[in-house]
Amino acid sequence: MLRLITIPISHYCEKARWALERAGIGYREERHVQGVHRLAARRAGGAVTVPVLVTAQGAIGDSAEILLWVDARTAPEHRLLPDDRSLRAAELEICRRLDDRLGPSGRRLMYVHMLAQRDLAVSFNNQGVPGWEDRLMRWGWPLAGRMISAVLDIRPGIEVQDEAEVWHEFDFVAERLSDGRPYLSGERFGAADLTFAALSASVVVPPGYGTPLPQPEVMPTAIAAIVRRAREHPAGRHALTLFDSHRHEPAA
Repeated sequence: MLRLITIPISHYCEKARWALERAGIGYREERHVQGVHRLAARRAGGAVTVPVLVTAQGAIGDSAEILLWVDARTAPEHRLLPDDRSLRAAELEICRRLDDRLGPSGRRLMYVHMLAQRDLAVSFNNQGVPGWEDRLMRWGWPLAGRMISAVLDIRPGIEVQDEAEVWHEFDFVAERLSDGRPYLSGERFGAADLTFAALSASVVVPPGYGTPLPQPEVMPTAIAAIVRRAREHPAGRHALTLFDSHRHEPAA
C-alpha cells in the first residue's frame, strides 16, 4: 500500500490525493500538523515539505512529480496529460505557473486571516492527525502561528500583495476559458484543471474537498468576503464545477 504523508488542509496535498483517487490507485494517508509534518516527511524519505508519496521505488516529495507518477500509471485514454509533446509542454507550463503563483499566494492569504482564529482553525486543521499532535497544536497554537508566519514570510501588509496575485491568476484562468472551452486545455479535463481546482481551494473552500473546510458562514468577515468573491469569479465558478464533476469521479 502506498503511503501519502500530508497536512490534511494543504491544497498541494489535495492535488496529490485527487490524482491518486481519480486513477483508482490505493494509498494510506498519514496526516500531520504543521511542524511535525517536517519530521514525518524526512522519515518517509522526502525533504521537509508535503505531500510525500512513499512508493516501492522510493519517496516522491512534490505534488507535481506525484501527478506525473500517477499519470504514467493511468490508462492512456484517461491520462491527465496529452501524448503530443507540444500540447503536453503547454499543459505542464500552466501547472508550473499555478504551482508557483496561485499556490503560495492563496495559502498565505488564508493563513493571514485564520491564524488569529485558534479554535476555528484547529478544528479543521487537525482532522485525522494523531491525538498527541492535535493536543500539541491546540496547546502550542501561539508558537505554531509564529513558526508558520516565519516559514511563509507573513509580514504586515503581505495579504494585499497575495490577494492581488490570487485575482491575477484567477483572471488568467478566466481568460483561457473565455472562448467557451470547457477545460483549460480544450475539451478534456486535464492536469491544468486539476491543479487549478486544487490550488484555488484556499480561497473557494469547496465543499467537495478531500477534508472538510470552514465555510464562509463561520469565517471572519474579511476572509469570508474574499471567499464569496472568489466563488463568484468565472475562474472560481470553474473550480467549483470541477470539484462537483470530477473530484470524486474515477477516470475509468
